Amino acid sequence: MTSPVDVLVIGGGQSGLAAGYHLRRLGVEHVVLDGQAGAGGAWQHAWDSLRLFSPAAYSSLPGRFMPAQEREVSPDAAHVVSYLTDYEKRYELPVRRGVWVSAVRRDGDFLRVETDSGDRRARAVISATGTWTRPFLPAVPGRREFLGRQLHTVQYRSPAEFAGQRVIVVGGGNSGAQIAADLAPVAELTWVTRRPPRYLADDIDGRALFDAATARRRALDAGRTDTGGVTSLGDIVAVPPVRAARDAGLLAAKPMFSRLCATGAQWADGTRAEADAVIWCTGFRPALGHFASLRLRGSRGHIATVGTRAVDEPRLHLLGYGDWTGPASATLIGVGRPARDAAREIADLLAP
Repeated sequence: MTSPVDVLVIGGGQSGLAAGYHLRRLGVEHVVLDGQAGAGGAWQHAWDSLRLFSPAAYSSLPGRFMPAQEREVSPDAAHVVSYLTDYEKRYELPVRRGVWVSAVRRDGDFLRVETDSGDRRARAVISATGTWTRPFLPAVPGRREFLGRQLHTVQYRSPAEFAGQRVIVVGGGNSGAQIAADLAPVAELTWVTRRPPRYLADDIDGRALFDAATARRRALDAGRTDTGGVTSLGDIVAVPPVRAARDAGLLAAKPMFSRLCATGAQWADGTRAEADAVIWCTGFRPALGHFASLRLRGSRGHIATVGTRAVDEPRLHLLGYGDWTGPASATLIGVGRPARDAAREIADLLAP
């Protein structure tokens, strides 16, 4: 077992890097453990056409603006990976790659972090593992009967592999809309959503979403009426490719089917859609399995927090999993503030 450190950050994506930045500024000894081979977090695995919701300057981590991408208003995933790689080097963040964390346990005055390269101990832990490694697939009748290809958002890369095929895309959020727009020109598309698609106004981007999430958090903290946050505005940001496909009439959504069968989907009224592939754009769950032994998770799978701090384990902070760990904390623009707050609270906890 290596010598104890003050803080271990689990996850070296955007949230882990933001945490490292603020811990470094406060002079708090820390190490960032990341299971990936390279920098960039989940952005390394995004589909080819994915674009940010906002211009680069409004998609930045604390301390350094993301540079604009040449000839692109909204940068692509590769540009984000380049930015995160540079960010990590610029601030000399102590990231240890290829280290997978399996468990976190209480160990007296420390938390013991078990990894595939040995155990480590820390006086505090920040978990920033995100959701990408826990794709959610709904329990739809007949899912195991379907003979075609089934994949989740995490496995989709480009429309080229589906050219000329019959494809069902399931999901009425941003991923579902963007992948449906990607496929519409080259495949026989059936887009399925649980409720009619709700597009945000065309001029709304990530800045407005961050402001809406922040206003909701402030209202709840002050005991005022819930503003609804981002969900009150809609479910789909109309990025240019989605807007173009929508305006061309290529994104006509059908209601959710009742079951899958061997060759496609079937609705309650007997309507059928044949398919070669089904792409499930049905979201994710927080990757929190490494905390099982601490018994902190509630009925919804979340760990109860005050800000980013776990209620039942004050040495643990959670960062970047969604609004319950800070307004818009799962976004580049939104993670800076909760990362700063977590670092400050940990510094106070560790102070002699």
